[in-house]
Amino acid sequence: MAEQTRIGKTDLYVNPIGLGTNAVGGHNIYPNLNEETGKDVVRTALDNGINFLDTAFIYGPERSEELIGEVLKERGRREDVVIATKGAHKFVDGKIVLDNSPAFLRESVESSLKRLQTDYIDLFYIHFPDESTPKDEAVGALKELKDAGKIKAIGVSNFSIEQLKEANKDGYVDVLQSEYNLFRRDAEKDLLPYTTENNISFIPYFPLAAGLLGGKYNKDTKFEDGRAKNPLFQGEAFVRNLEKVEQVREIANAKNAEVAHVVLAWYLTRDSIDVLIPGAKQPEQVRKNLKTLDVKLTNEEIEKIDRIFQV
Repeated sequence: MAEQTRIGKTDLYVNPIGLGTNAVGGHNIYPNLNEETGKDVVRTALDNGINFLDTAFIYGPERSEELIGEVLKERGRREDVVIATKGAHKFVDGKIVLDNSPAFLRESVESSLKRLQTDYIDLFYIHFPDESTPKDEAVGALKELKDAGKIKAIGVSNFSIEQLKEANKDGYVDVLQSEYNLFRRDAEKDLLPYTTENNISFIPYFPLAAGLLGGKYNKDTKFEDGRAKNPLFQGEAFVRNLEKVEQVREIANAKNAEVAHVVLAWYLTRDSIDVLIPGAKQPEQVRKNLKTLDVKLTNEEIEKIDRIFQV
């Protein structure tokens, strides 16, 4: 069993490698998902000491939470698993709108509890900011739910530094989830310093930059999906990015590890990053993600990786 790490100032203790579950029932994100495989991904995580699952209403929509709920039900021992989910999206006349109003957040938590077949959620995030709700009011509603025992910790996701400061006016924010990886380092300017200073845990999403930091591509790889339009994957930039990844491969080879594990291990050396949530479509990927915990980076290697990606 991996040593547990504490998520920021919360009472939640988790394996530093969690599981992002947008490929578990996330039919609106990935076509042709097999739900039984998705449930096996979750079972494999739990069987191998991963106890932190990250889901959201919009994965599916609803289906990811439902499938996780089914696995939790068959397992029992709910207290052994730390579940994070998110709300903010609602359907109005077939269109998605964002809503951070206290009334909608309360409703979202109740709906998530039903789908997850549980009576509390360990970490509930406002998934995206809306344009009208004052963020301290939105978080205030989550604080009431926390006091009522419905949720244990409060998160916000995709908030700008201004929105985060407003949300945390009363010091209630426990976790920020935001995009961060070695190619997208904007968070280092303001979000990471603020979370470090305020003992807020920073959980990065897209840690492997849509697979680019996984070390599996070369300059002849062709992309048919969203990556084809992503600037990181285009022309000269793509070639330069691959060269950077190759420099990390040298470090990985010396450790008999994969590039992805070295990259993930590097994030865990950042001040307010306590836990990572790489996704997995297959059970085998879950087991692979855990190999990150075997990678020990020296200070010299940490600095070298930092330099390689200093644009």
